[in-house]
Amino acid sequence: MNLKNFATMDVNMLLSLINMQLRDRYEDLDDLCKAQDLDQGALVARLACGDFHYQADQKQFR
Repeated sequence: MNLKNFATMDVNMLLSLINMQLRDRYEDLDDLCKAQDLDQGALVARLACGDFHYQADQKQFR
Protein backbone atom coordinates (compact mmCIF):
# COMPACT_ATOMS: atom_id res chain seq x y z
CA MET A 1 0.00 0.00 0.00
CA ASN A 2 1.19 3.47 -0.85
CA LEU A 3 1.67 5.47 2.34
CA LYS A 4 2.21 8.77 0.51
CA ASN A 5 -1.52 9.53 0.78
CA PHE A 6 -1.50 9.20 4.58
CA ALA A 7 -2.98 12.68 5.00
CA THR A 8 -6.30 11.53 3.56
CA MET A 9 -6.42 8.01 5.00
CA ASP A 10 -8.69 7.00 7.83
CA VAL A 11 -6.53 7.47 10.93
CA ASN A 12 -7.32 4.00 12.29
CA MET A 13 -6.35 2.35 9.00
CA LEU A 14 -3.20 4.46 8.92
CA LEU A 15 -2.32 3.37 12.45
CA SER A 16 -2.65 -0.27 11.47
CA LEU A 17 -0.58 0.11 8.31
CA ILE A 18 2.20 2.09 9.98
CA ASN A 19 2.47 -0.28 12.94
CA MET A 20 2.54 -3.27 10.60
CA GLN A 21 5.34 -1.69 8.57
CA LEU A 22 7.28 -0.86 11.73
CA ARG A 23 6.88 -4.39 13.02
CA ASP A 24 7.69 -6.21 9.79
CA ARG A 25 10.05 -4.07 7.74
CA TYR A 26 11.73 -1.16 9.50
CA GLU A 27 14.03 -0.57 12.44
CA ASP A 28 12.18 2.52 13.65
CA LEU A 29 10.06 5.47 12.58
CA ASP A 30 13.04 7.34 11.09
CA ASP A 31 13.91 4.33 8.94
CA LEU A 32 10.31 3.96 7.72
CA CYS A 33 9.98 7.65 6.83
CA LYS A 34 13.31 7.73 4.99
CA ALA A 35 12.58 4.55 3.04
CA GLN A 36 9.05 5.65 2.11
CA ASP A 37 10.05 9.32 1.57
CA LEU A 38 7.43 10.51 4.08
CA ASP A 39 7.32 13.76 6.03
CA GLN A 40 7.79 12.40 9.55
CA GLY A 41 6.40 15.48 11.27
CA ALA A 42 3.23 15.42 9.16
CA LEU A 43 2.80 11.68 9.74
CA VAL A 44 3.20 12.05 13.51
CA ALA A 45 0.76 14.99 13.50
CA ARG A 46 -1.80 13.02 11.47
CA LEU A 47 -1.69 10.10 13.90
CA ALA A 48 -1.85 12.50 16.86
CA CYS A 49 -5.23 13.64 15.49
CA GLY A 50 -6.46 10.17 16.46
CA ASP A 51 -4.65 10.44 19.81
CA PHE A 52 -1.96 7.98 18.68
CA HIS A 53 1.61 8.73 19.71
CA TYR A 54 4.88 7.02 18.82
CA GLN A 55 6.37 4.84 21.54
CA ALA A 56 10.03 4.47 20.56
CA ASP A 57 10.70 1.77 23.14
CA GLN A 58 7.88 -0.36 21.70
CA LYS A 59 8.49 0.74 18.09
CA GLN A 60 4.81 1.48 17.49
CA PHE A 61 2.11 4.08 17.74
CA ARG A 62 -0.36 3.64 20.59
